[in-house]
Amino acid sequence: MTSIRDVAHEVAMSTATVSRALRGLPGVSEENRSRVMAAAERLGYVPSPSAAGLASGRTRTVAVVVPRVTQWFFGQVIQGAEEVLRGAGYDLLLYNLAGDRAARHRVFETSLLSKRADAVLVLGLRPSPEELARLGSLGRPVAIVGAEAPGFFAVRIDDERAGRLATEHLAALGHRRIGYVGGSPEVAVDFTAPPARLAGYRAVLAARHLEDDPALEDVGDFTVAGGTLAAHRLLALPRRPTAIFAASDEMAIGVLRAAREHGLRVPEDLSVVGVDDHELAAFFDLTTVRQPVREQGRVAAEQVLAQLQSGRPSASPPASLVLPLELVERHTTASPARVPS
Repeated sequence: MTSIRDVAHEVAMSTATVSRALRGLPGVSEENRSRVMAAAERLGYVPSPSAAGLASGRTRTVAVVVPRVTQWFFGQVIQGAEEVLRGAGYDLLLYNLAGDRAARHRVFETSLLSKRADAVLVLGLRPSPEELARLGSLGRPVAIVGAEAPGFFAVRIDDERAGRLATEHLAALGHRRIGYVGGSPEVAVDFTAPPARLAGYRAVLAARHLEDDPALEDVGDFTVAGGTLAAHRLLALPRRPTAIFAASDEMAIGVLRAAREHGLRVPEDLSVVGVDDHELAAFFDLTTVRQPVREQGRVAAEQVLAQLQSGRPSASPPASLVLPLELVERHTTASPARVPS
């Protein structure tokens, strides 16, 4: 087997430096860390628990793989998981991919195999067949949040239904030209919610024979700033929408900002609905589709803990859970008062 000395020889560094680089410890430049990680992957080096001095084979650590830790949804899921794990004496080892393809490859191909964690939580990602095989080879409990993965326990909401609930609410109020702000195709690769919520929006338009204009769909990438820019584009159309469904509350808040900058009143001139029930949604009096965000993290953590306490990963994981949704009507939606020229 490849040893840490082989990696050190490959990069012409001391074994101590290589060890620090592989464990993510300070005192190693990013350039050297990258060289070490690349050499370890090239040589097929995987640290063992014994090499790390783990006589019990347990690290009391759970790895969490997240697409973008800066997004509110993922932060809330992590908090929910941490509440459960901390109470059981476990720490979190966070892998923030931040949209970096190389980082994602490195995490699934090397980092998760290094056996520095007793279990793994994967948040919002749609694992590829190769990644599913890697997760299956770990021999450790794995739980997925916000997506489905054959052979693994998953907890999520019905994202297509979330899109339907939001759009149906606007259609029932009498809106016929409804805009949509969601995620780009690049974001959809990492985050499973955008295409499902878009599908729900389109399904309602088709069922109610509403205007299906591609110009009404824009990209906000699940941020307030992105939602603001997308709404500016929608509201500048020759025939602007009378309502906008934003696939997250953060983007919906951006839509509210853009409406104000256009001199539009909400909901008299423009109705706005989001998804999540963000902690600021009530402050903005935002109509939204509420989902139990922290609860998804708690359920996933409880599932892997149950498997750890049983002494082995479940050969047949329990059925996945789909948690309920609720439309919360506040004061950003109303019947269209007038149709813009």
